[in-house]
Amino acid sequence: MANEENLIPVSERTKSEQREIQSKGGKKSGEARRRKRSMKQAMELLLSMPATTQADWELLGELGISLNDFSEEEINNLLVVNAALLRGAKAGDVASIRELRSVIQDDALMKHRIRMDKAHLALEQKKNEPDVRELPQYRGIPSSMIAPTFAPVLFDLADRLHTEYVFPGGRGSTKSSFVSLALIDRLMQSETIHAVVLRQVGNTLRSTVYTQVQWAIEALGLDAEFKCTVSPLEITRITTGQKIYFRGADDPGKLKSIKVPFGHIGALWFEELDQFGGEEAVRKIEQSVIRGGDEAYIFKSFNPPKSANNWANKYIRIPKETRLVTESNYLSVPQKWLGKPFLDEAEFLRQINPTAYENEYLGVANGTGGNVFDNVQIRRITDDEIGNMDRLYRGVDWGWFPDPYQYVCCYYDKARLTLYIIDEYRANKQSNAETAQALKNRGVTPNDLLICDSAEPKSVRDYKNEGLMAIEAKKPPGSVDYGMKWLQSLRAIVIDNVRCPHTAEEFINYEYERDKEGNVISGYPDRDNHSIDAVRYAMNREALAGRVSVLT
Repeated sequence: MANEENLIPVSERTKSEQREIQSKGGKKSGEARRRKRSMKQAMELLLSMPATTQADWELLGELGISLNDFSEEEINNLLVVNAALLRGAKAGDVASIRELRSVIQDDALMKHRIRMDKAHLALEQKKNEPDVRELPQYRGIPSSMIAPTFAPVLFDLADRLHTEYVFPGGRGSTKSSFVSLALIDRLMQSETIHAVVLRQVGNTLRSTVYTQVQWAIEALGLDAEFKCTVSPLEITRITTGQKIYFRGADDPGKLKSIKVPFGHIGALWFEELDQFGGEEAVRKIEQSVIRGGDEAYIFKSFNPPKSANNWANKYIRIPKETRLVTESNYLSVPQKWLGKPFLDEAEFLRQINPTAYENEYLGVANGTGGNVFDNVQIRRITDDEIGNMDRLYRGVDWGWFPDPYQYVCCYYDKARLTLYIIDEYRANKQSNAETAQALKNRGVTPNDLLICDSAEPKSVRDYKNEGLMAIEAKKPPGSVDYGMKWLQSLRAIVIDNVRCPHTAEEFINYEYERDKEGNVISGYPDRDNHSIDAVRYAMNREALAGRVSVLT
């Protein structure tokens, strides 16, 4: 039986009773909305779960859906539901046809809402311009945003005259800024391609190329067009779904795992090209990433290393029909872009060290003729190669500060006269006990021989007290020259610049000193050679074999 109290019209109740009824109604309505939202969230969760039953997979197979085209996360209950709708629609079921049409229309509506939201945002930002009805159309990179050196490259890209674009240049040449702008431009012009941006070491991506690409997006006025995330580290073009992925070459697995949602990867940027493991390593990355489409743009930018024998410097000297090389330096850049402090520093270095200025600011590989080691090869040494190395040589150069402590580990292929440098440890202001522990952490055992600089007998004793097999290197008269010439005489000194960055840098940049006229001075400079000395000590017995006895 109905409650008589409930039959009294609201209009005949007091104001306090009316407010109480409205409050109860609002609470009930809120509870209903929360229940509906919870059910919606639960259903979204269920639909996103993997499709695990045999019947699910058989249904997808019946419709000719290739499961190889989807990742494991994509083969979920939502895919099965849509597949079931499709099967019903193909069989003539009217309800299934209507539901599919509704899904498609919802998707179109969502895209329309995105466009409307962007237009609304533009209108809010331009309240003083009431006649604006939509976002302005993208019209390419303004000429005022690029240095004159790069202007011809824009036309070349537009006409797709080359596939590979290489930009060697000195500091302040704006090469990285141009590449980031060109990368965004290519995605705006071609809506089916995605991009991958690479550096050799993955943990440097966020503070370098990721920030650089964000700058390009903002500079082009496309902030509302792109969404930037750090987990995962990627950028998405909202209206098309195009992706920009950021990866380190030190984790090949993450490169191989990239699966684009549609289209293909058509743009690839190698930043700091010379830091990668050599031409072969770069070629393998290109073959792995660039595939599945006819349109491709491969960008490569770097500051030329001092040594003309660096692989990247030699790489760009070899002509290739599909490659365009554009050299640049800060002198072609508007001065207001660089600022007075930058220009002052460049001029100061030009005055006190013209050779360093020429390399660092003009991008000239001016180490020709002065390199002590012309046999250095910088590349990745694989785990498989190291696994087959049966005898390792270890050396230590003592240091504290500012001179660093340096340890190296090498393998010598005597039959092929090839030395491989596979590990290093460098430190400042660490005690002998601390460095000894660091070597133990790197796998050095009491049975591994360490040949150390004999200038510090106490340090050698400290290592022995720490349980390490440390001995002093023998230094007969002329041993430095003899050891250096022995290293120079090898067919190759292969250095893994990822495992041994300090050693790679020293060997590449180590040059003979010159007089005021530029003539080479005989002898080996005793500076910036801590890794080189450690290598000499490691190979002490091999270098002096047949000349003196190096062990007591």
